[in-house]
Amino acid sequence: MNIRYRIIYILITAFVLYSVLSSGFIYYSISQFSLTDFYKRLEIRAAVMAKVKLDDPNDVNSIKEVGQEYLEILPNQIEYIVPVNGEPAEDDSLINTLPENLVPDVVANGAGKARNGNTFYSGILYETQQNKRFVVVVSAENYFYTHHIAYLRNLLLASLIIGILLIVFLSFVISKSLIRPIKNVVTEVKKIGTENLHHRLGIPAIDDPLSDLRITFNDMLNRLETSFETQKNFISNASHELNTPLTSIIGEADLVLSKEREVEQYKKSLSKILNEAEKLDKKTKALLYLARTGFDGKSQRLEKVRIDQLILDVQENLLEFNHTFKISIDFSLLPENPEKLKIKGNEELLHLALSNIVINACKYSNNNQVYIALGATEDEVHIVIKDSGIGIPENELQYIYDPYFRASNAASYEGYGIGLPLSRNIVRIHNGSLQIKSELNKGTTVQINLPVGNYKL
Repeated sequence: MNIRYRIIYILITAFVLYSVLSSGFIYYSISQFSLTDFYKRLEIRAAVMAKVKLDDPNDVNSIKEVGQEYLEILPNQIEYIVPVNGEPAEDDSLINTLPENLVPDVVANGAGKARNGNTFYSGILYETQQNKRFVVVVSAENYFYTHHIAYLRNLLLASLIIGILLIVFLSFVISKSLIRPIKNVVTEVKKIGTENLHHRLGIPAIDDPLSDLRITFNDMLNRLETSFETQKNFISNASHELNTPLTSIIGEADLVLSKEREVEQYKKSLSKILNEAEKLDKKTKALLYLARTGFDGKSQRLEKVRIDQLILDVQENLLEFNHTFKISIDFSLLPENPEKLKIKGNEELLHLALSNIVINACKYSNNNQVYIALGATEDEVHIVIKDSGIGIPENELQYIYDPYFRASNAASYEGYGIGLPLSRNIVRIHNGSLQIKSELNKGTTVQINLPVGNYKL
């Protein structure tokens, strides 16, 4: 069943049930009250009549006057006096019209009541000053019950019908307003495809289940995008990341084999080849590990990583790779507690991500000074890489995470457009975030935020 109609049916059913139950309760309560009240009024009249007709007239004048003034005659009101001591009644034919069990009930219990259709009877057992006992009964028709209760019933039925029509209308309006945000989500989701998998659903300021749905869907897109991009670009990433150490190994081997050399020169070259091979091994394992694990991190091998030491290692390796790089590190904002610099992570992957960003900063600033600053808050470690290079055009910032995308002003620089997407994927794997601010011809600032690993190894 369509969810909109399901909402309508649920609202209508709930309203009808509530209305029927509440109307029934009101109708039953007022009906019972009207019966009880009417019996009480008859009983009062029976008591007044007993005083007036059975006691000394001189003692009951005042009662009679009160009865005449305040107790109006009810519709078809009839009064009955039945002797209990065996004395003859004033009108046996009238008494014979009383309900069969009424008089015995009054004698046995001191009071009694009965009903015959719309005629109600209420009687009391009265003892005179001469110790004579009488059953005094007053009967009348309950006008309130026959007319006012019927009016109340019709009023409740009319209200129920009007209420059902109103709730049907409101149900359509409410269901439409509830479904509209879901339709908006569906519309936004339909716009996301493999070519723009980095797009995300907007998160409203209101915290409600739909906001949770959007957040959950965005998290799912993060995992899908990372896995998709990682698998899709693995070969290109491997080529990009493995080319440098392979070039060094091949170049060094060609150089050492070009002519006869001293033993020390062979040892030096072999040592350099071994060092580059070890780097190649680490990067190969990191890339294979990244392709195998994707985004969810379930099979990640996490260890304690000191971010300050990681930055120093990146600086050392990059300066060995290219002596023209100028990398300056600012540790002035380090926290007093060194534990705030430790995170849970994969050191090889983090090294790869940070190296990519610093290499880009050096390359696109024509090897001018690149600054790396490190700081920490209570919950996160912050790494800032800033350069004064060519920057990124503002209208192209939205595409920088697209695989193979390169800014229009970067055509003269060597590159593949995959280093930055790979770095962002690695940061996401570590539950972090990567933010980029850039101005054309002024430079680019990259900030990496990683959660502090509050644990003990």
